[in-house]
Amino acid sequence: MWSATSRERTLDAVTRPGIDVEVTPLVKRGKDLEDAAMVAARAFHNDPFFEYLDPHGVTRARALALFWRSELATLGPGAQVSGARAADGRLVGVSVWLPPGTYPLPVPNQLRQLAGAGRAMALRPLALWRGLRYLLAIEKAHPKDQLWYLLLLVVDPSMQRSGIGARLQEEGTASADKEGLDCYLETQKPENLGYYRRFGYEVEQELRPVSEGPPLWTMRRPAR
Repeated sequence: MWSATSRERTLDAVTRPGIDVEVTPLVKRGKDLEDAAMVAARAFHNDPFFEYLDPHGVTRARALALFWRSELATLGPGAQVSGARAADGRLVGVSVWLPPGTYPLPVPNQLRQLAGAGRAMALRPLALWRGLRYLLAIEKAHPKDQLWYLLLLVVDPSMQRSGIGARLQEEGTASADKEGLDCYLETQKPENLGYYRRFGYEVEQELRPVSEGPPLWTMRRPAR
């Protein structure tokens, strides 16, 4: 899929009852990219935000695959992207961390992402407009100080609640703690608030960029 950094990362194994996964860097091409986009598409299929943008399951599935393929393919060179693979080699989880100084992405990358979102929502132009309002609100709310930004954390629905999400967060939180910096994220799912609180995050803001749309929360984790 994509190579986020040039440094080597050790292969780490996680074992849970009935689960054996390896967390490794992903490369920005070929099958890795396609697999990661599909994991994200499945994970977000029943997300309230994406259901609001497109209530029709079939077109939403197509749009999500196109959207995440574009988002992941155009990440900047500083992004740290990891994938969790099951024992059979199947990709079952993905995380994207943006270290300090790598957000926002370079303007050319942002334009390519916008073009990708346009292709994904070509059949629903109103959804594209609403989505842009959310993106603008996210950018406006994003802290200006140095921090580690958890841009994406997804686990295949068939493998959720098995510790994979926690493992995919470890490298970013460890780096942030070592540097004395906070971590930051956004989430659209109310049930995720309790999940992230387990890792030390607390809600900073509730955003409602579109009055009739679902809320979005920003969360921050102080350095430990």
